[in-house]
Amino acid sequence: MKSKPTIKIIATGGTIAGAGSSNTITTGYKPGALTIEELLEVTPDLNNFSNIEVEQLFNIDSVDMTTECLLTLSRYINDTLLDEEVDGVVITHGTDTLEETAYFLHLVIKSHKPVVIVGAVRPATAISADGPLNLYNGVKVACERQSHGKGVLVVLNDRVGSARYIGKMNTTTVDSFKALEQGYIGAIVGGEVHFFYKDITRLHTVDSIFDVESIVELPKVPIIYTHLGDDRHLYDAAVQVGSKGIIVATAGGYTISKQAEQGIQDALKKDVVIIRSSRLSTGIVSRTNIDNEQDYIAADSFNPQKARILLMLALNVTNDKDEIQHLFQKY
Repeated sequence: MKSKPTIKIIATGGTIAGAGSSNTITTGYKPGALTIEELLEVTPDLNNFSNIEVEQLFNIDSVDMTTECLLTLSRYINDTLLDEEVDGVVITHGTDTLEETAYFLHLVIKSHKPVVIVGAVRPATAISADGPLNLYNGVKVACERQSHGKGVLVVLNDRVGSARYIGKMNTTTVDSFKALEQGYIGAIVGGEVHFFYKDITRLHTVDSIFDVESIVELPKVPIIYTHLGDDRHLYDAAVQVGSKGIIVATAGGYTISKQAEQGIQDALKKDVVIIRSSRLSTGIVSRTNIDNEQDYIAADSFNPQKARILLMLALNVTNDKDEIQHLFQKY
């Protein structure tokens, strides 16, 4: 048996590899300025408990992650985990879209092996940069036998979160990622990984029906946020560019203005799938008579950005709205 697990680190750029003009710069820096090899130089002791392999797959700001990047990344991870010598994967990623990438991988990775995604809120050149410790802890979690079968895990600020529930809640603080209602699933204390829960209740990874090997491209699905004075023009534009679905981030979770509804109803006539989500940070959007009457799908506990990820994958499986609603309740 190997004395140490082999962990593949896949780098994609972001703040964790960012650089500023001085060590007091924590905003306005250049994301993805450092390579994974340079980042590892300031992340000591990984070789004490793991065999590290690296791949610089991308080196971009996370807002530049595209659906094509998601497909490339997920296929690369699936291929990597087929290697019997690889025991787990850690992905470095920018935090702005980290939760979206994490949840996409949570749905399409076909392995029980640990997949951990890490990032940073401060660039690598800043005072008290959080990236090196997040990366160190991410590798620690990936080495843990307890991490197997839990789906994709997000590790930042000494906490372990499930990709299904955790999201970015603050623009600049190192504790910006939280699962406000469901909570963290573990923590790293004194270099030791502690899990609070055995299982993730919603379907993921090997139990998921979604398979990126059969997907050529993901459909266009925009998010439209409702607001005071809302009207229909963004819905008309979404239909015009060929959107197959629209995530409506309602003001409270249930209500949509009469002006916006006119645009939504015309979109429904063009077979565009409408998901009713919420722009609020917490809460479940449950199915009501409104959905039955208006032909909407309720987003359950998904925030708009994760609802978009699930709908893009769901539309590659089915166009039946009852089936899509069922997927939102299972995943």
